[in-house]
Amino acid sequence: MQDHNLSSLVAVIGAGPAGLMAAEVIARAGHEVAVFDAMPSAGRKLLRAGIGGLNITHAEPLANFAKRYGERNSAIAPMLEMLKPAQLTEWVHELGIETFVGSSQRVFPVDKKAAPLLRAWLKRLRGMGVQFHMRSRWLGWEGEALRFETAQGSILLRPEATVLAMGGASWPELGSDARWVPCLRDRGVSIAPFRPSNCGFQVNWSEHFKSRYARQPIKSVRARLGTSVAGADGWKSGELMVTEEGLEGGLVYALSATAREQVAQHGGTTLWLDLTPGRSEAQLATRLAEPRGKNSMAKHLKGKAGLEGVKASLLREFGGTSTMSDPTQLARLIKAVPINLGAPFSIDRAISSAGGVCFEGLDEHLMLKAIPGVFCAGEMLDWEAPTGGYLITACMASGKFAGSGVLEFLAARQARLRGGIDL
Repeated sequence: MQDHNLSSLVAVIGAGPAGLMAAEVIARAGHEVAVFDAMPSAGRKLLRAGIGGLNITHAEPLANFAKRYGERNSAIAPMLEMLKPAQLTEWVHELGIETFVGSSQRVFPVDKKAAPLLRAWLKRLRGMGVQFHMRSRWLGWEGEALRFETAQGSILLRPEATVLAMGGASWPELGSDARWVPCLRDRGVSIAPFRPSNCGFQVNWSEHFKSRYARQPIKSVRARLGTSVAGADGWKSGELMVTEEGLEGGLVYALSATAREQVAQHGGTTLWLDLTPGRSEAQLATRLAEPRGKNSMAKHLKGKAGLEGVKASLLREFGGTSTMSDPTQLARLIKAVPINLGAPFSIDRAISSAGGVCFEGLDEHLMLKAIPGVFCAGEMLDWEAPTGGYLITACMASGKFAGSGVLEFLAARQARLRGGIDL
């Protein structure tokens, strides 16, 4: 086993956005940085996120942006102050990548691809002297040394400081497999249980509906959660995707944190779906009350309410014969289809995860109180956010925050050494 006592080196474990940003901050200050990752190449999850179009951040005002982190708002806010969404966009421009703001205020690279951004970033990091050690899995500590399993065998490393940025528990095939949890728990670090976030939910579809409409999108709808329409949360607009097991897609992802907690407390929750956001219930009732003559109900729904395919079938799935034959009841159903959501899909299908290292175990610089000199960043921290640029922004902001924390730690350590006190 190789044993390296590199007192001038900072180790960054995890080559995702948080780890790479921490490495950039530390290397820019003139320190030697080595990045370790168990995967064959860096930024695997970033590349996966870019398949559907890389959403870098969001252009809404910072005050609204910060609210997207729910109960972790106060913990994430200082990180966003260090790397605001507008500053992140400028950082992307510095890499030579142009951006645009979409109609939803989401910010994308012009070509919507992640690979050019990642290539430019890695080139810049290597130009700063950052070393990359891929296929190097961190196995925890042996004494005070970091232990890695590499293609050349086990190595021990004693760096001056360490940043842990190994992701949460979603997308394990891309490296976020939470295998680090026992290593930290053994050192007295509190870890909140991982839960799926930005995930789909089970729905008990009929066999007919499932066989016909699985993998079909439900477009241009609104949804809200609650035990009743009147007492539910506010409406959100977007799209859904029917699966054999239930529902997924951007709209349900936006509601997933609340839905997950309601399912945990009550065993289920109701998703109310408005199939015609542009038409009122009264307008629909008036139109549906018009004689349909020889037209079938399918043609009547299409002609008077603009509903066909999966949307029309949802009405039959959740409305009885009496509802379908009564224009007033049918209009009410169109504006609020009650879909009972069961358990969330498994965490390995989720876009992200909630849970991780508890903020209570970290100091104001994201250093572990139980392990001085070790900092945490990214999705391995206990926070969550909806899609829309909020996840990657907070990951990168936390990486910059942790990297800055490392610099303060090293500066304080050097000051103590100059004073003749080596702590």
